[in-house]
Amino acid sequence: MTPAIHSRLRWTFWTATLFCALAASLCLGQQTDQAQGDGDKENPLALRFDPQQSSITFTLGDVLHTVRGTFRAERGSLNFDFASGSLYGAIVVDARSGQSGNSMRDRKMHREILESEKYPEITFRPDRIDGTILPLGKSSVRLHGIFSIHGADHELTIPAQVEMFPDHWSAALHFSIPYVKWGMKNPSTLFLRVSESVDIDVNAAGTIGRP
Repeated sequence: MTPAIHSRLRWTFWTATLFCALAASLCLGQQTDQAQGDGDKENPLALRFDPQQSSITFTLGDVLHTVRGTFRAERGSLNFDFASGSLYGAIVVDARSGQSGNSMRDRKMHREILESEKYPEITFRPDRIDGTILPLGKSSVRLHGIFSIHGADHELTIPAQVEMFPDHWSAALHFSIPYVKWGMKNPSTLFLRVSESVDIDVNAAGTIGRP
């Protein structure tokens, strides 16, 4: 073998070796990136609650007309794991913020029914999701958890319409609270009969991050 042929063969060998090394590095990098991406999907999401973008309304019926009012959401955050479907955290409502547009009726509500100075917070602490929340788009699920009001805890399951976006989320919830059954005073009088349960509508929204 002449020196020229030997040199060409050696050059071809090292070129092929370098090419194979580059190809292997590229494949390994792609596999690592894919594994990291899949891992992100398995990590919990932090669903941060935005009180400014959320609303809470209540509806109480009586024989003459329907009473409607609002409460103010104070704070909240939830951690959601797509892999296991677990949901935990809390949403806190300021019980003292409740108002129906009638000052006399509202004073009675806070002083005699909610006793909001003594029990200033209403809290929902979810612990389970019945159903599947899609990573993007709308989902219909049921949130199971503990609803705390008037100093007592109550197990509650709430239907929810949840919509997930890349960087934020929203949810609409509708449920009823049997406040008389839960130990709160019935405001009915001889001339005014009201329902012993109150309907609650929550429209919540917030941003998505990592816990």
